[in-house]
Amino acid sequence: MFKFTKAGINLISLGITTIIFILIQAFMYQYANGIEMQVDISQGIMNQDETNTQQIQDNTLIEKNEKWKIEIPAIQLKAEIAEGTDEKTLNEKIGHFEETQKETGNIGLAAHNRGYNVNYFENLKKLKEGDEIKYIHNNYENTYEVIKNDIIEDTDWSKLENTEENMLTLITCVENEPNYRRCVQAIEKEEEIY
Repeated sequence: MFKFTKAGINLISLGITTIIFILIQAFMYQYANGIEMQVDISQGIMNQDETNTQQIQDNTLIEKNEKWKIEIPAIQLKAEIAEGTDEKTLNEKIGHFEETQKETGNIGLAAHNRGYNVNYFENLKKLKEGDEIKYIHNNYENTYEVIKNDIIEDTDWSKLENTEENMLTLITCVENEPNYRRCVQAIEKEEEIY
């Protein structure tokens, strides 16, 4: 049997206390670093969220400040234009073919003509030669004159190729003819000099 002396018990107690103290210190160090790391990570996330929010606000501001529309008096059309011809865009506005020009050259636009909540090109078939189309993109404003109102195959993308002359190309579906599209083209109206 072991006989414990008062000095031996004090020495063992000191050793156990030292070990417990070291363990507590190590735990506190890890805990403090973990909190710091979480704070850093959450700060990063917060900064990322703030950046994303700022970008959304900037884009919204740009969209609000951007003036992009078309007016066709002959068919009482006034509508806003947005980038793209995807379903979401065409369900709200006239869409701009992204691969075409925005101010000079051939500007390609598309819209629904029936069966949707927004059918901006429903009366496109009524346009005739000489009808005017006003196009506005920010500070660029121009008047165009209709020169063609044709039916083309849905695979004919040549009408959207860029041109040297300023032109609008408006494309929509043809009723009950899924393989064809209506294509209205208008050229820049020359200013009359008096």
